[in-house]
Amino acid sequence: MPNISSAKKRMRNSEKKRLKNKAIKSSIKTLSSKIIKLHQEGKKDEALKTFKAVSSIIDKASAKGIIHKNTAGHKKSNLSKMFK
Repeated sequence: MPNISSAKKRMRNSEKKRLKNKAIKSSIKTLSSKIIKLHQEGKKDEALKTFKAVSSIIDKASAKGIIHKNTAGHKKSNLSKMFK
């Protein structure tokens, strides 16, 4: 536990950022699995609509540094293979 006030503040802010980043990563995973499920059920229109939404979230996360740009590319590429 830090003794200096600035270190305490840094710890509080880091925890807030960690939780926000975790929520974004979780939503990416949830929507990705939703796309796979919709595709397997044959609902390709809904899956495509969800893909566009998750693609946007992945791009934003990559721009903010939450996930690496190559990871973002891999995720988008793997999901887009379903629509070819």
